[in-house]
Amino acid sequence: MRELCGISVSTGFVASLRPRAAVLLTPFMDHVRNLLKTAPVVHADEAWTTVSGSTEYLHVACTAHLTVMHTGARTKGAIDAGGVLTEICGVLVRDGYAGYQHLTQVEHAWCGVHLLRDLRGIHQADPAGQLWAKAMGDLLADAHHQAVATRAAGRAELGEDELAHLHRRYTGALARARTDNDGKKTTLAKDARTPAMRFETNRDMILRFTTDLTVPFSNNQAERDIRPTKVQQRASGGCWRTLQGVAEFAIVQSYLSTAQKWGITRIDALRQLFTGGPWLPTAPTPA
Repeated sequence: MRELCGISVSTGFVASLRPRAAVLLTPFMDHVRNLLKTAPVVHADEAWTTVSGSTEYLHVACTAHLTVMHTGARTKGAIDAGGVLTEICGVLVRDGYAGYQHLTQVEHAWCGVHLLRDLRGIHQADPAGQLWAKAMGDLLADAHHQAVATRAAGRAELGEDELAHLHRRYTGALARARTDNDGKKTTLAKDARTPAMRFETNRDMILRFTTDLTVPFSNNQAERDIRPTKVQQRASGGCWRTLQGVAEFAIVQSYLSTAQKWGITRIDALRQLFTGGPWLPTAPTPA
């Protein structure tokens, strides 16, 4: 802010600018929501935060070049209130949260990094007794590397034989999951049956990145975009004072994140906002 204003400013003065910025950014938010609706692949995530002792959530919908955040509960209605995910018609990359399941107008893609983390935990708990988790994890990792290599080679898709081989390995890992856990009453077996069932019923969503090479393996984009909320919360002493303050932060962060993705510094973006109105991206992606 010293660079923006040319003078030293107090923390209170900086905080007083956020409500004004949020109001000025109304046309930006509407514009970027409309751009996101046309994106072929959109990432989504949510993160909890504390507001005056209560738990609230920040939601993000984003691409490599656009970011929109909003506040709300961890519900379907709150997800829809963002004004983006109900309007997209391509692919939604997300984690396993069931709140996204009602978005039936899109193809869903499950974050592979989350799945690998779950599989690793199961296998490490009993390496000899949960071989299915290692087999499935190895399959996902190999499929990811294969998709990356295929894109690097300039190919638009994996071949039928390549996909068939991956599916045979997937089926084999599921069969091993039943061998490892069916009929067993241990806590680990019970815990393992839950993710095994997810793999059983969500094969297309989990392997979306192999059948559509425009879909990434992970949801890292959304996780990176929502991370500043945690940083800001720690800077605020671990708790926001008001929900309005969180909502204003979400709006301003949407603007700064999007600008940064287009190579515009935070200072330049703010200078334009307060002197001539918000900067607006011209398209879903740079030309």
